[in-house]
Amino acid sequence: MKYIVISGDVISSTSLQSLHKEALETHLLNLLKDLKKEFQVFGRVIKGDYIECVVPQAKEGLRVALAIKSYVKSIPVEIEAYTKDKNRAKQFKVHGIRLAMGYGALERYQPEEGIIDGEAIYFSGREISSVSPTYNKERIVIKNTLFFASNNPDYNQRFLPLLSLLDVLLSKATARQCEVLYHKLLYREEEEISQLLGIGQSAVNQHSTSVGWNAIEEAVNYFNKVVAQ
Repeated sequence: MKYIVISGDVISSTSLQSLHKEALETHLLNLLKDLKKEFQVFGRVIKGDYIECVVPQAKEGLRVALAIKSYVKSIPVEIEAYTKDKNRAKQFKVHGIRLAMGYGALERYQPEEGIIDGEAIYFSGREISSVSPTYNKERIVIKNTLFFASNNPDYNQRFLPLLSLLDVLLSKATARQCEVLYHKLLYREEEEISQLLGIGQSAVNQHSTSVGWNAIEEAVNYFNKVVAQ
């Protein structure tokens, strides 16, 4: 059996004031609860700003990754929350989190004991580790924040341009658009989203259209179909 393991590193989180770091960790824990309920994902938060999660149904991997991305981008973090260069706040609002999906087997997967061991987590962890860190750098340059790695060269080649396009699309999305996108990725209907967010259904539809939901849904379905094969 093969899994998707997602590793994620919140951008510019080390520059947050301690109170806001704690709030960020609470948000991430709430996110993982949602993902566990909807996708049976096992997840954990490490050092308050790094997440690891196992997606048992590998075909749902991209949907879960985009749900994480959109959720983090919707977290309300003000510029004043940053202790250093305010440009780091901008980088967070644009990119939110770096995510790497590792696809492969897990020799040991015992969620009740917190054990994840195997090629899937090695792939995702190496991808995140290979990204140039921004800590203590005066100028922050972020090119890509969505990655896929496996021992299948065909998959790696297929998903590279797809993730690059999704990366650009989400980088332009507003926090409200990301909120709507998050709920749609969790299979929620527009009427339910309207009630959850306290906005009109027409506004939900407008945000959905603006964020490019139709294209995102096609990308998710394509990933699902390829991995399911």
